[in-house]
Amino acid sequence: MSPADRPAAGASLSAARRSREVADTVGGPEVDVLVVGLGATGAGAALDAAARGLSVAAVDAHDLAFGTSRWSSKLVHGGLRYLASAQVDVAHESAVERGVLMERTAPHLVRAQPFVLPLTPLVSRGQGALAWAGFRAGDALRLAARTARATLPAPRRLSAVETRHLAPVLRPDGLRGGLLSWDGRLTDDARLVTALARTAAARGARILTRVRALELTGSGARVRDELTGEEGVIRARAVVNASGVWAGALVDGIRIRPSRGTHLVLRSERLGPLPAGLHVPVPGETNRFVLVLPQGDGRVYVGLTDEPVDGDVPDVPEVPETDVGFLLDVLGSVLDAPVHREDVVGAFAGLRPLLDTTAPDRHGAGPRTADVSRRHAVLTSSEGVVTVVGGKLTTYRRMAEDAVDTAVAARGLVAGPSPTAALPLVGAAAPQALARVRAPGRLVRHYGTEAPAVQALAARDPRLAERILPGHPVTGAELVWALRHEGALDEADVLDRRTRVGLVPEDRAAALAAVRELVGEVGGSGAIGGFGGTGGTGEFSAERG
Repeated sequence: MSPADRPAAGASLSAARRSREVADTVGGPEVDVLVVGLGATGAGAALDAAARGLSVAAVDAHDLAFGTSRWSSKLVHGGLRYLASAQVDVAHESAVERGVLMERTAPHLVRAQPFVLPLTPLVSRGQGALAWAGFRAGDALRLAARTARATLPAPRRLSAVETRHLAPVLRPDGLRGGLLSWDGRLTDDARLVTALARTAAARGARILTRVRALELTGSGARVRDELTGEEGVIRARAVVNASGVWAGALVDGIRIRPSRGTHLVLRSERLGPLPAGLHVPVPGETNRFVLVLPQGDGRVYVGLTDEPVDGDVPDVPEVPETDVGFLLDVLGSVLDAPVHREDVVGAFAGLRPLLDTTAPDRHGAGPRTADVSRRHAVLTSSEGVVTVVGGKLTTYRRMAEDAVDTAVAARGLVAGPSPTAALPLVGAAAPQALARVRAPGRLVRHYGTEAPAVQALAARDPRLAERILPGHPVTGAELVWALRHEGALDEADVLDRRTRVGLVPEDRAAALAAVRELVGEVGGSGAIGGFGGTGGTGEFSAERG
């Protein structure tokens, strides 16, 4: 096997590795840092601590990117929205972190995405002028963040003909042109989390999925292996709670105000060619848009909403029909042919973990969740547990750095400053180097420099070169890679997070038999044991996760 056909050294996550590391960690020697939650911020914190030379265990009750981190718009925002609401520090931080991802840590997963804002009769000339001023300010943010012009092109005005060329789906009547802007776009948010976790693992962090934290203290956690039901204790010198919308259930005094962001999934053929995404102004709002996001895999996402959520936090949020109707109505305001409810083949919603720091008004209500600050916060409990909440996907690295800084200072750990702003993730390389990787472009955009290793699986077994589903690009080789190297344990991990086949229920059902067969074959060779490391049957539930 040539070096190009191997995964990054030490970065493979598998059922067998999980079994060994659960057995070594639960009831074992004290680690320097325990991280609870393996979304973007938690996986980022595990990497940050491990990169400073600290011993790290990171646990999640479910899977990598199980919660909010897989339900985003797949965008790496430059902070324009926050600039418009006078949150200059948040806007600048977003622009800086966007540049870090695009130019240093994950150029294979993040690239420039063009967007068109159509100037329709519903957009007054004053609104158009305000939007243009905003895009120019966003470009100034790019400059202040020292992101190269080659990375993010300048905004410009478009004629009506140019606008229709980039978005033929638009209604031509009354269209007087458009505004072209650029932002960062993730190949996939769950892939970013997987890359973070694997990079942390390569630095020695123990990435323990299906391990639920039942109780946190400043010196560790009582945990339960969700695969075996066994309970035990992980001892740690410092504990970081990065469990997102569930943070308040583990630490007293943390008040989270979840906000639901809903996206619709359409087939690409329903909208036709879309060389650019769309910013569709929401009627009656001055700084709110619905996004149309072509994905390159035969799907288009349309989102998103910003609605408060009360009551218990579900594992997987449901999408109410009111959200679907709202998004379709806004989309229909600019399309030449309307999109109907039956055209929606899937939908997903994520819950933003906004920190509730506002007092209710005299009617008992707080401000709209759309108006709650996206600043993150790092809080330390009386017992010494460090909790990081708020923020957004784009700034996960800074949130992780701040949380680990706080834990290191509070617990007297010996560690230097964070190196993660210059630390490439697994698969990352400069754009020029990625262009020379000998593999299909789609694989390079998903796996970076590891793309030849994924392709080599298909070369050795022709069955793995076949698509698992007609009309969708994912092959059997990608499923095997997910099971052998990306920590996937069952069909749900593969379908819903390592690939995004599961975003369309019809596609998920059609692919399930083939995926179940591969999981059985690969899983049968890797034991999944409990705290005693005794192994398991290799059989997994298709419903778990």
